Order: sequence, then C-alpha cells, then structure tokens
Amino acid sequence: MKTQLKKGVLEMCVLAVLARGDSYAYEIVSTLSSTMEMSEGTIYPLMRRLEAEQFVSTYLSQSSSGPARKYYQLTELGRSALQQMQREWLEFISDVEQVIQQGIAK
Repeated sequence: MKTQLKKGVLEMCVLAVLARGDSYAYEIVSTLSSTMEMSEGTIYPLMRRLEAEQFVSTYLSQSSSGPARKYYQLTELGRSALQQMQREWLEFISDVEQVIQQGIAK
C-alpha cells in the first residue's frame, strides 16, 4: 500500500525538491531517501518524463569530483504544476482525514 501511495506523490516531491534549488538526479534521490525509500533507478524515468512535460529544464555543470553533471531546474510550468499538485494533495489529505475521523467517532 505504501509503495502505491509513494508512486502517486513522487512527482510532487521531486518538484518540491527542485523548488528549493537546481539539483542533479543522485542528489535528488539522496534528499528524498532521507524520508522515503527510493532508488536511482526510479528517478531517471521520472526526470525524463518531467523534462518531456516541460516541468524541468536541464543544463550541464562541471563537477570537481568527475565529469560534468546534468542539473535539473524547475520551469515556470513546473512551478505552476507543483502548486496545483500541492493544492490537490492538501484537499486529498483533508478528505481522508474526514473519513478517518468519522470512523473513529462511531
């Protein structure tokens, strides 16, 4: 169950990380894995989809520890999508909470 819930909000979580600043895939995974279980294999298909949807743009930046890294940057379209997702998420949480509270009240 938890895996299905995570899949549903992973896109929003990635966009929220990028709203804090540009990042590369491994760094995004590291940030998110501190609070949820995920792997690098999960992030790359998602990042390609977010780029195709024009929610993120990319650029290369030299790394002091190896080859250039591909950085992801939130676009204005991505920022708008994140705001919409956050509104929908808060509504969803509220709806679920009401159902739970009604069950407890009985």
